[in-house]
Amino acid sequence: MTPTKACPVVLRQREVLEILAFEHPLAGFQLVKGTVETDELPLAAALRELYEEAGISEATFEQSLGVAKSNHQGQVWSFHVCKPHDDLPDTWIHRVSDDGGHDFRFFWQPLYDEPCEGWHKVFRWALGYIRDKISLG
Repeated sequence: MTPTKACPVVLRQREVLEILAFEHPLAGFQLVKGTVETDELPLAAALRELYEEAGISEATFEQSLGVAKSNHQGQVWSFHVCKPHDDLPDTWIHRVSDDGGHDFRFFWQPLYDEPCEGWHKVFRWALGYIRDKISLG
């Protein structure tokens, strides 16, 4: 399967394992992800999206969690665990230029907690996929 979407997975261990997530002002709770452009490698797309959507400019690839077909619009996602070079705060807001500009509010979602209703079904699926891969790892 050729990925159409790339998802950089940023994890941190506190009392529980947490994953970086954000609240889109119009579309609810999400993970960072974006389109793999023509002639772009999925890992490069993941690192680009991490910068564009979260403002994280320096991160290192740690491992691939694989590729899977989502339950949304036939999208094929690639998942890449990435470690930022700097420690990240508990929350922050990053302004993106998409659709005239939006403020994304970043936070840490406990990976093994069930996501609340504000999560779109494709991101619920992605969280489940990541949980399964991390548990097996």
